[in-house]
Amino acid sequence: KEHQPMPAAALPRGVQAVLVTSGQLRNLDPQLQVPPLLLANTLIAAFSRAALPRLAFPLLRHLLRRARPFRPDAFTFPPLIRAAPAHASAAQLHACALRLGLLRPCVFASGSLVHAYLRFGRVEEASTVFDEMPLRDLPAWNAMLSGLCRNDRAAEAVRLFRRMAGEGVAGDAVTVSSVLPMCALLGDWVLALVMHVYAVKHGLDKELFVCNAMVDVYGKLGMLEEARRVFDGMERRDLVTWNSIISGYEQGGQVAAAVKMFRGMRDSGVSPDVLTLVSLASAVAQCGDDRGGKSVHCYVMRRGWDLGDIIAGNAVVDMYAKLSKIEAAQRMFDTMPVRDPVSWNTLITGYMQNGLANEAIEAYGHMQKHEGLKPIQGTIVSVLPAYSQLGALQQGMRMHALSVKTGFNLDVYVGTCMVDLYAKCGKLTDAMLFFEKMPKRSRSTGPWNAIMAGLGVHGHAAEALSVFSRMQQEGVNPDHVTFVSLLAACSHAGLVDQGRSFFDMMRITYGIIPLAKHYACMVDMLGRAGQLQEAFDFIHNMPIKPDSAVWGALLGACRIHGDVEMGKVASQNLFELDPENVGYYVLMSNMYAKVGKWDGVDEVRSLVRHQNLQKTPGWSSIEVKRSVNVFYSGNQTEPHPQHEEIQAELQNLLAKMRSIGYVPDYSFVLQDVEEDEKQHILNNHSERLAIAFGIINTPSRTPLHIYKNLRVCGDCHNATKYISKITEREIIVRDSNRFHHFKHGHCSCGDFW
Repeated sequence: KEHQPMPAAALPRGVQAVLVTSGQLRNLDPQLQVPPLLLANTLIAAFSRAALPRLAFPLLRHLLRRARPFRPDAFTFPPLIRAAPAHASAAQLHACALRLGLLRPCVFASGSLVHAYLRFGRVEEASTVFDEMPLRDLPAWNAMLSGLCRNDRAAEAVRLFRRMAGEGVAGDAVTVSSVLPMCALLGDWVLALVMHVYAVKHGLDKELFVCNAMVDVYGKLGMLEEARRVFDGMERRDLVTWNSIISGYEQGGQVAAAVKMFRGMRDSGVSPDVLTLVSLASAVAQCGDDRGGKSVHCYVMRRGWDLGDIIAGNAVVDMYAKLSKIEAAQRMFDTMPVRDPVSWNTLITGYMQNGLANEAIEAYGHMQKHEGLKPIQGTIVSVLPAYSQLGALQQGMRMHALSVKTGFNLDVYVGTCMVDLYAKCGKLTDAMLFFEKMPKRSRSTGPWNAIMAGLGVHGHAAEALSVFSRMQQEGVNPDHVTFVSLLAACSHAGLVDQGRSFFDMMRITYGIIPLAKHYACMVDMLGRAGQLQEAFDFIHNMPIKPDSAVWGALLGACRIHGDVEMGKVASQNLFELDPENVGYYVLMSNMYAKVGKWDGVDEVRSLVRHQNLQKTPGWSSIEVKRSVNVFYSGNQTEPHPQHEEIQAELQNLLAKMRSIGYVPDYSFVLQDVEEDEKQHILNNHSERLAIAFGIINTPSRTPLHIYKNLRVCGDCHNATKYISKITEREIIVRDSNRFHHFKHGHCSCGDFW
């Protein structure tokens, strides 16, 4: 009886419900006699579509026990394969279909296997099935293309598309919208244009999701004019369209255009979603628009996203941090009912962006101790720069161990931060070793830029230029940051001619338009070399308006070389551009003091008092026995527990230094006081206190690592050379400009810093 056809009306009610829901019995006559195999296949398809594979697989086993003509056929396997819950299930179905000889003749079964294997990330197995298909229809090609894209196999997806075109298979909208995102991943703007032409040629350029993909890829490639042309030519736009164009403008730095597009989106009646607000918040932050930031926050609150959407909350925290409103960022963070690792990464990065390295490290500790969240790649990338800034080598090394344990040490961004950490903590050899062992470093400019910057800041300009030559030989194209690193290295070493050559190479050879940072590096390089007039002329011939970094570089050079008149011009521009930066006032005051113009000192100090600005105190730190000790110049508010021992050691060192030729340079005392007081002031500069503490608390001849927040003064630089000779120690000092390696009475900077 089981071979007799069964009336559809006689099916159990539950089965009928599944079939009707799936549309299988919508037009089926209740009196129609249903063959058993058709019924089984229909049920299998229905259960599979209803995400009930546990009900479908027993039917397959039932069919496998039957004799012909009730054995499974070509229509049995495709729905089962599509519903396979795991890779093992798909592989078993694959083997069964092969054994029954149902795979090669059936394009549907093979196509389903391609889908399934790619869904589980088994690209090689999917490729094998695809290549063995005797006939490949367009859905099979599209399945393979989209699967490669989902598995981040961009280059393979492009090669497959070229193979498809070579075999004369015409793609459709799915084909084009699958390949276009790969152009952005590969950074291939030529391929993006080719795909655009392909879409026009095949009449696909009016399809909404093809146009959306084009707007998105052009935006990500920085081809904003092309993105706008596609956008303007679209007959219909949806939320994805607006999000893509707004994001493109925001990522491309055209933040005013992004904000304008957002207004256009609202006027067109399209309601923004969370992704829209993420781009808008970033654009507002880049504009420095405090009022706009509050508006974005209010909009998020009105929609209730601040309480129910982590992405929106993270975006607002990031926005406030970039607007230097770190207290507002912290308040927003505290009100979020749920926080994920990205939330903590955003807060930690925000602290770092505002120069609060200690707070960044404290936030990381709180995340681990109280939240129980495991660090992700972004956490490590956020925290490592804080350790680098403070020179906390031991803590940074523990983070290195954690990255190895979690496997994140193979990540290019983590690796770049590790190179930067070791270089900034004075371990240049370790930085080079880490760089050399990094996998796939040639695919990214980040590690190359980090090691060149590290070599430059240590004064090893020749080695930095050698690394750049290797970078070129390995086919890695330099970017903006590369030339900042190179120009800074030339500046620290006084290589003016080479610096000019790199500046020209950037523009002419690589077509990179110089940014304000590059101009600031050039001014710094010329100024340090004493070519102040040329630096001044260079500023006046700049095609962009000089910012505070450019004028600050000139003012610093004027202080080094004592050019008060040019320093006045630089300071006047700085007071207009950045009136709340007390550092520029201090530089000008120090310049007046160095040449004995105390009236000028009083005038500048009066300006500081009038604007209620606070001078940044000079401090130096040293890490001994995993404890960081910080010393401030002058009289300590809270004397160090070893204050008397430190003072005794300083007096002892001073006597020995004088006996071998040290003569104090009182021009670096910036107060109008008696000579005895001047000697006391010099001897209590923060780096000398830290050095004396290190000598007392470490074994003889142990290297000392000192970190100073300001530029080391000329007298301390000279004194440290004498101390390194007397104590037979290497003393490594990192100041705000560079590293100084003092050894045997000499400094690695060659007295040029």
